[in-house]
Amino acid sequence: MNRFWSRAALAALALGLAAPASAGTGQPSPWQMNLQNPVTEVAARTGALHDGVLWIITAITLFVLALLVYVVVRFNEKANPVPSKTTHHTGLEIAWTGIPILILVFIAIPSFSLLRYQIDAPKPDITVKAIGKQWYWTYEYPADQGGGFGFDSLMLSREDAQKANQPALLAVDNELVLPAGKTILVQVVGGDVIHNFAVPSFGVRIDAIPGRLNQTWFKTDKEGMYYGQCSRLCGANHAFMPIAIRIVSPERYAAWLVEAKKKFASNADDSVKVASLSRVD
Repeated sequence: MNRFWSRAALAALALGLAAPASAGTGQPSPWQMNLQNPVTEVAARTGALHDGVLWIITAITLFVLALLVYVVVRFNEKANPVPSKTTHHTGLEIAWTGIPILILVFIAIPSFSLLRYQIDAPKPDITVKAIGKQWYWTYEYPADQGGGFGFDSLMLSREDAQKANQPALLAVDNELVLPAGKTILVQVVGGDVIHNFAVPSFGVRIDAIPGRLNQTWFKTDKEGMYYGQCSRLCGANHAFMPIAIRIVSPERYAAWLVEAKKKFASNADDSVKVASLSRVD
């Protein structure tokens, strides 16, 4: 039995030493212990609020633990054979009511500030629409911003993701391509049931609800691939509708728009026809 516990302790120690202390950028890391690295101001503020509240929670937990230890030591039967008959204490009643209220107010001020910053979107440079469907995403680029087309984005198989050197269960066939250094407004809606558009490194997470147009925004100067997933339990294949956003330079984005118009021209025609039929009905 001792040999078993020794081996278990060594295995746990080795696993702890091998695990990274934090997640990567744009995608999760094995055994991560923190939020993904932020690349937007929203994500940075969210991480700061998370860390601040974590310190507060830790302090409260240690304080309560210290009180429990004090009560066990000070008021056990041996140390206190004649218990006190005090049932109320005005100062104590005020303290354990007022202090938690002050702590909640202290947390609420930065929380509401962050919430306002997330919701009050600045004037966008580019607007795209994300439609959640069972079980994939459809993206639409407006014509007045150089787009006028849309396309479906479906998850790649493990084999295709490996060939493309992309992470399994996160890679897609058609990525959402957007430029760096621009304010991006994402309009989000559900095509069938409630989905959720979430990209951790952007600090973005908003519901895609059928019949209701929600919106969120982000801005990053860092080019690269950023992954997310639907964060609502939307059905049997909920885990297989990832979000893949490629941030490129404005020059590369302009070149991509030209190619995408040709590639997805038929999709744009089909969407126009469907929209026209819907209006007639």
